Amino acid sequence: MPYRFIASDLDGTLLDQHHAVTPLTASTLQRLEKRGVGFALATGRHYLDVRGIRQALGVRAHLITSNGARVHDPDDALIYRRNIDAELVRVISQPEFAAGAIVNFYLDDEWLISEPCQELLDMHKDSGTAYRVCDLARHDGAGVGKVLYIAPHEHLLGVERRLRERFGDRLYITFSLEHCLEVMAAGVSKGRALELVLERLGIPAEACLAFGDGQNDIELLRAAGHPRVMGNAHSRLSDMLPQARRIGSHAESGVALHLRELFTL
Repeated sequence: MPYRFIASDLDGTLLDQHHAVTPLTASTLQRLEKRGVGFALATGRHYLDVRGIRQALGVRAHLITSNGARVHDPDDALIYRRNIDAELVRVISQPEFAAGAIVNFYLDDEWLISEPCQELLDMHKDSGTAYRVCDLARHDGAGVGKVLYIAPHEHLLGVERRLRERFGDRLYITFSLEHCLEVMAAGVSKGRALELVLERLGIPAEACLAFGDGQNDIELLRAAGHPRVMGNAHSRLSDMLPQARRIGSHAESGVALHLRELFTL
């Protein structure tokens, strides 16, 4: 069965080590679009940020954002939304879980943060997306698709353990990076979002390629008939998908090079 659809993570996968779109990657996807191949960008990033990345790529693509809590079609129509229960958001933003971490809330049209973080601004400078500093412990918790904790990995392991012990069946909890712990509603994942997009388009999983590098990509890769793991992937991802083909690093435009080989571009 020919490949008809490509789903890819962004940071550590489709984007280079500077979190930027390379000319090789953009031109490769544009050539494949002309052949009728469809795309989804699947990321933990905020929807407002990913729109700018899609524009830099120069292709029409579905946007799976906030790790699957939001899905937009290529025309920016919202086709799926799942928020964390407001009650849970209020609890997990309190010091019991939030102390020692920078906490972020992702809403439909806003990104809130508990304190300034220059690293995050630098990471999002190309899209121009910026946060608003807010006392999140006093937020009512409504409309939040994702809660992100940023802290050293060892500290976040303790946060993860406490969250799982208390809310394990009510939340989807995953690491996107060693210092980024992400929390969504139970049932939310990039993989479930990809399944929804493929169902909507009438494309079987066997016709889909997916690329990823992080622990939050496991469901995405399992949802596709043809998973690809980046050369720079987290070891836990490689261990969980031993059958998936390993390709080059994001720093060398590994996705683009693999696609050029696969499609003989």
